[in-house]
Amino acid sequence: MKRTGGELIVEALKANGVKRLSCVPGESFLAVLDALYDSDIEIVVCRQEGGAAMMADAWGRLTGEPGICMVTRGPGAANATAGLHIARQDSIPMILFIGQVQRDAREREAFQEVEFRRALTEFAKWVGEIDDASRIPEFVTRAFAIATSGRPGPVVLSLPEDMLRDAVEAPRAKRYARVEAHPGTRQIDDLYLRLLRAERPMVILGGTRWDADAVAEIQAFAERFKLPVGCSFRRQMLFDHLHPSYSGDVGIGINPDLAKEIHESDLLILIGGRLSEMPSSGYTLLDIPYPQQSLVHVHPDPSELGRVYRPDLAICASPEDFVAALADLEAPPLAGWSERTERMHDAYLAWSTPPMQGPGAVQMGPIMAWIEENTRPDTIFTNGAGNYATWLHRFHRFRRFETQAAPTSGSMGYGLPAAVAAKKLFPGREVICFAGDGCFLMHGQEFATAVRYGLPLIALVINNGIYGTIRMHQEREYPGRVSGTDLTNPDFAALARAYGGHGETVERTEEFAAAFERARVSGKPSIIEIKLDPEAITPTRTLSEIAQTKSR
Repeated sequence: MKRTGGELIVEALKANGVKRLSCVPGESFLAVLDALYDSDIEIVVCRQEGGAAMMADAWGRLTGEPGICMVTRGPGAANATAGLHIARQDSIPMILFIGQVQRDAREREAFQEVEFRRALTEFAKWVGEIDDASRIPEFVTRAFAIATSGRPGPVVLSLPEDMLRDAVEAPRAKRYARVEAHPGTRQIDDLYLRLLRAERPMVILGGTRWDADAVAEIQAFAERFKLPVGCSFRRQMLFDHLHPSYSGDVGIGINPDLAKEIHESDLLILIGGRLSEMPSSGYTLLDIPYPQQSLVHVHPDPSELGRVYRPDLAICASPEDFVAALADLEAPPLAGWSERTERMHDAYLAWSTPPMQGPGAVQMGPIMAWIEENTRPDTIFTNGAGNYATWLHRFHRFRRFETQAAPTSGSMGYGLPAAVAAKKLFPGREVICFAGDGCFLMHGQEFATAVRYGLPLIALVINNGIYGTIRMHQEREYPGRVSGTDLTNPDFAALARAYGGHGETVERTEEFAAAFERARVSGKPSIIEIKLDPEAITPTRTLSEIAQTKSR
């Protein structure tokens, strides 16, 4: 039976388990939209392609299966690159379908024409174009396999609009097969001997290719061996922060005590991550290319092993397969490092206890303490980028897998689209978005998407009237010479109401709890604007103190 290219795309998506996709519609893929009409795949219609791509990233981040996004050619694709870049740097499986100009108009700079195989190569693991509709099952199956295998990442498929209208014979699509990589027996034996010889071992978890079972297994392994465990930057949901082995996050603004312990470790076991610039504190935690610590690096992509750091033991395996191989290892009767592990956990607890005082009428410390006391362990937290995120990353204690969606790439605007995606995926769980005033307005229009689909997320917009991180750097490097970092903002609570949601404004610390509870019971998407003094730029230092340090 002949099917159109649009029908074959939808058929291939269903064969690969797709239940939802995000999109901004375009005339270049009308045939796909028409085929979706008769399918049970849910379409989440977004307000800007960057937000749509970020939603797809969040689905990939929280499920391990590729998030799907569809956009139109030219400006639509250009907007989507914001989310594509996040998925690439963060190793998130995602597939971006882009409508393309008709085949007989190619190479004429037709309306909105872009050669995506040239333009997007740096943004994706693979960029393909389907010229023949009969090859759609082949291309889509390959896209899923590439997006999920090795180091996961985004794939782009370009779809000429006339190809999507072609009616052709093609094989029925089948589900993709993910490529797995398992650790060898001799490698596990080697690791075990290194552990037995170590005096100051340390485990750092990162990357993707984890699931809930793998997280439980690594926690059980750490408990048996009394090992200290840290989580790489914005991968904190990989380990229970109240587990006695947890020692803190290895990222921006690392606890100096933890950084010292990493420097002094004689064995580092890096599982899943790359320990790139942010988690390595600007490539200072380990020497390049030869770390002074003995390094065991576990990663599912062989091209990442030895790329920056030369490991003493390289194991090409996904985290889930690697930790499964640890289950039968017998812990030594007396782990000589158990007291060190306890000390490191105590240091983390002290570091993650928020300060109760600071400049201005709103204190973020007590607000974070209230959130910790009044949210469930399965609450999902999302955020973009900015100094405001420090309050979440340092002072929230993550307890479970699938509770964090935040860009390791440091991309602003991510938090709200990710919250929309998370609430769509887990409607029964509370979803809280942290955003700065600058960050929120990057993709704040997706609040309309939350309202459209009745998704009662809660967005905390921490408003200090500036691009805070840039102002902090500016005051440090050029004190008193403010340029390009002041903002003029709307009334965010009124904006929420204008969209059809619930809005609150917090101008004093004691107002927060009641405002949050009103947002909860409203049953609507909510914005709580928290008016923070710009001096409260970090939990420990004010803007003026940062500027004065440079002046001296």
